[in-house]
Amino acid sequence: MISILLAEDQALVRQGLKMMIETDPELSVKGEAANGKEAIELCEKQPFDLIILDIRMPEMTGLEAMRIIKERWPKYKILILTTFNDEDYALEALKNGANGYMLKDADAEELIRSIRSCLKGGLSIEDQVAAKVMPTLIQGNRRSDIDSSLTKRELDIIRCVGQGLSNKEIADQLYLSVGTVKNHISVILDKLALRDRTQIAIYAIRHHIE
Repeated sequence: MISILLAEDQALVRQGLKMMIETDPELSVKGEAANGKEAIELCEKQPFDLIILDIRMPEMTGLEAMRIIKERWPKYKILILTTFNDEDYALEALKNGANGYMLKDADAEELIRSIRSCLKGGLSIEDQVAAKVMPTLIQGNRRSDIDSSLTKRELDIIRCVGQGLSNKEIADQLYLSVGTVKNHISVILDKLALRDRTQIAIYAIRHHIE
């Protein structure tokens, strides 16, 4: 059973999201929070596989909570779920390690698909949001700015991560073992001073590693 923490300040919305999520028998909302502070307190009490955070919440926003959670529990997957299709919010969320960014008007199928993608290490971004943030990310750094210490194999793996492939899928595509892929990813994270796969994916997009 996949354990999920759901942070949303409106109780009715939270219950509706919980019902949508739990239409998948493998997903279970094990913790509910009304703000970012409560979400962090729940993380201190029990582990979760995925944390879903609303952006605008009283006491502590989802973005503030995400920064703290990523610092203290870097392996936790975080999906931002919001009514705001705002480029600045999305960019801040992605740059600080969000594994996905969804709008609340998504249906149950889309939400569950995003949850599954995040859990597999993918980067799930609502189409409407992607259309706004991708040009900004792409305009940032060009391919010529790629770290010169990266090997061809590491660039291949960065490209695959940017495509949202899992370690197994990368291993199959590059004819490597899953363990070798994991080792390469660890080296890439160290070389680029990145925190997780999501930031590798953003690096691939910003540097046109395709």
